[in-house]
Amino acid sequence: MTPETENAFAAIRSDHGAESLSRVERMLEPGGGGARHPLQKGARWILPGLSPTPWHDPRAHPELLPVVEALESAHPVVKDELKSAWTVRRDAFSDYEHYLTRQNDWQALHLYRGRAMTEEAAATVPTAYKVLKESAVDTEKICPLLESHFSTLLPGAFIAPHCDLWNFSINLHLAVDIPDGCSLTVAGETRTWEEGRCLLFDYSFEHEARNDGDRPRTCLLVDLWHPETTVPERRALDVLISEIRRMMGEG
Repeated sequence: MTPETENAFAAIRSDHGAESLSRVERMLEPGGGGARHPLQKGARWILPGLSPTPWHDPRAHPELLPVVEALESAHPVVKDELKSAWTVRRDAFSDYEHYLTRQNDWQALHLYRGRAMTEEAAATVPTAYKVLKESAVDTEKICPLLESHFSTLLPGAFIAPHCDLWNFSINLHLAVDIPDGCSLTVAGETRTWEEGRCLLFDYSFEHEARNDGDRPRTCLLVDLWHPETTVPERRALDVLISEIRRMMGEG
């Protein structure tokens, strides 16, 4: 760790207790804090002690339930605004750039990234913008290291199997516009989206998605803190990953 990270960790321990960062410290040890599931081996960091559960019930975590309910309640208006944006504001969408690849058949309209709401989205998709801000951003449930965006897979698009970088955030999908023939596979189990409802999964497990339908498939994706992480751990992980990115020249 850098001196900046060590100082930040010391301040967190002072506020929350000497053992408050024990799991983060174990994660940084050689071997990554212990054994991991075989289908998590592509992830860079695994915070030990989190339930190794690929699929989560989106209604099972009290911390996340208000986000789920707010998004699902807003779905009809969110879908109408998304369709309008796709028709008349296509320039607001861009090729999605994952840390592994970039795909022109995977389009994204960002609502949150770079630790802030994307102001351009306020006029384009105002309901989704408002619900996301009030339920996830203002409440600090969103992981500021990541983002929220409308994720649109064009017909025939396929996202190859991969693991995301870590397990201490979790991926929430609101199914906005779902044609027949779409699927999401996480840790070998394939499910589909139910329009207007949320799916929740741990994307440190290998996962893939496809659209074999005849029109675009769109979900609203929100990267939330894993509900089993603690406030001091979130503070430390934010500092740690931000410092790593700074050292790598990623801003």
